[in-house]
Amino acid sequence: MSAQASTAHGPSARVPWRPDAQKLTAEFIGTAFLLAGVVGSGIMAERLTDDVGLQLFQNAFATGAILVALILALQHASGAHFNPAVTIADRVLGGVDTPTAISYIVVQCAGAILGVIVANIMFDLDAVDWSSTDRSGGHLVFAEGIATFGLLLVIFAVVKSGRAEMVAFAVGGYIAAAYYFTSSTSFANPAVTIGRMFTDTFAGIAPASAPAFIAAQLIAISAAVLVVPVIFPKSEG
Repeated sequence: MSAQASTAHGPSARVPWRPDAQKLTAEFIGTAFLLAGVVGSGIMAERLTDDVGLQLFQNAFATGAILVALILALQHASGAHFNPAVTIADRVLGGVDTPTAISYIVVQCAGAILGVIVANIMFDLDAVDWSSTDRSGGHLVFAEGIATFGLLLVIFAVVKSGRAEMVAFAVGGYIAAAYYFTSSTSFANPAVTIGRMFTDTFAGIAPASAPAFIAAQLIAISAAVLVVPVIFPKSEG
């Protein structure tokens, strides 16, 4: 992963990094569709079955699949971050500049909120319906840190090992798996966390629970940007 090549859902290397309309539109639309997929599949799962395990499987499968599709579709437009955690880590590791990172984070959060609103409307719910799902347990917050650290490690390791074309599949597979191996069901994304406050459905998170999740995600970013250069020194990138 060099500072010059655009890669799926992560650090960039071919696209000149400046916050232009193409990149910001791709990040906005991509994040919106991601959240529509996460929330919409959760609502559909609730309506199809009362089996919570099956609901989680359907939600995880749909989320992993839409991540693969969106990253493959938009990676050459913006790098397909769709996640402030990825953008912040990429900024610290030198893949993007500060104006680009700030712009990305703003449109990612806006896109996430829009995507959830769209999902609510598609299923004939109130456009904004604040979640009442409490996710405040310390074990859930810890799980969010683990989920986010793992996601960043997967993204940057795959890119730095010279297999950027595989990032879409690595990310989709990791998130689908992390729905099951983390107690938080792996939000692993501050924009996703913010967006999911806007729906009182299967995928929701109560606004009071969101700050701790985001704090855990930020701590995980700090850990990831320390570990990645140790595993992949610059001379190998």
